[in-house]
Amino acid sequence: MVTAIVGANWGDEGKGKITDMLAKESDIIVRFQGGSNAGHTIINNYGKFALHLLPSGVFYNHTANVIGNGVALNIPYLFNEIESIVQRGVPAPKLLVSDRAQVVMPYHITFDEYEEERLGKKSFGSTKSGIAPFYSDKYAKTGIQVSELFLDDEALKEKIKGICIKKNILLKHLYNKPELDEEELLETLHSYRDMVAPYVCDVSNFLRKSLKEGKNILLEGQLGSLKDPDHGIYPMVTSSSTLAAYGAVGAGIPPYEIKRIVTVVKAYSSAVGAGEFVSEILDEEEAEQLRKHGGDGGEYGATTGRPRRMGWFDAVATRYGCEIQGATEVVLTVLDCLGYLKEIPVCTGYEIDGRVITDFPVTAELAKAKPVYEVLPGWECDICGITEYSQLPVNCRKYIEFIEKQIGKPVKMVSNGPKRTDIIYRQ
Repeated sequence: MVTAIVGANWGDEGKGKITDMLAKESDIIVRFQGGSNAGHTIINNYGKFALHLLPSGVFYNHTANVIGNGVALNIPYLFNEIESIVQRGVPAPKLLVSDRAQVVMPYHITFDEYEEERLGKKSFGSTKSGIAPFYSDKYAKTGIQVSELFLDDEALKEKIKGICIKKNILLKHLYNKPELDEEELLETLHSYRDMVAPYVCDVSNFLRKSLKEGKNILLEGQLGSLKDPDHGIYPMVTSSSTLAAYGAVGAGIPPYEIKRIVTVVKAYSSAVGAGEFVSEILDEEEAEQLRKHGGDGGEYGATTGRPRRMGWFDAVATRYGCEIQGATEVVLTVLDCLGYLKEIPVCTGYEIDGRVITDFPVTAELAKAKPVYEVLPGWECDICGITEYSQLPVNCRKYIEFIEKQIGKPVKMVSNGPKRTDIIYRQ
């Protein structure tokens, strides 16, 4: 059976914890898209970790952890991440890297930095991890596939020469920066080959054989529906598809094998980077209060550490996010963070040009949208430690049930704390 775990919002929904939980029942965990530009925070018996490239199953001895062909593979970053968890007592994970994955090169990161610098106030709020330049090269067919690292030097030199011709024109005439050195790039590719060689395999073949053997496979998505390049708040999106459907492409398995789509939803809203955000809290003091109560230790980016933009729960965006994912069930996270509030606004519609809509619009319309709120009573107490749904305060249950009705998908799990055990199951 294949389960996909994905986000319905702007990312940072708490997928790491839920993936860590579901990994216990899985044989194989697959990262199928994205790169080191976002992080999944996990708290377990080993401590607190922010994973960026490693699949969230690395804390279990029984799992195989797979980097699929859809991932932006920053090889030294991956191995630094492995070393960092091993140094903290985590057993070295069983890792497989797709021979069809493509490699993030140092120049992807510098081009990302240069472009954000060039754009100035109009920048995209990139994490500067090289993701957009990487995927641009992938689809322009000038990227470097893992399998190509094992070509002979003559073939590699020819590849590098073609890359440098294009890149150096931009570096010289657009960015006024130093040009790429072909010999240096060849040495980089050699070092990457040596690092990744023990882990490379035909991942798609491995996964298809595993399905025939009845293995449980978990597809782990990065970011959320609203950052998808086709269905999100374009152009302020990421560069790879964040949808469960892409899990089949990014892992190399048939789409009909994905039977369960667990979609993670935040009990309030947060976002990193630029882009339309209708339910954003514009009063900075009010936003900072929620930011400090939120997440585990506050709402700050797992990759950048920068403060997240804060907002109230957006039922319009979340319903759309669940529908576009094809959610079969929903996990509602960080509910415990709202316990300090006397009243909790929920965005149930958007007012655009004098009319109220409840369907998520395109970005041009979204830019004109004003939130329409329904205010619910808070429960004004700490709900951490509660394990049974019936034990939650009445107003807390009403909040969950209101959200469930608004998004039209069953909320099967509720997270009321950062630990693995801080979870409430609903029938």
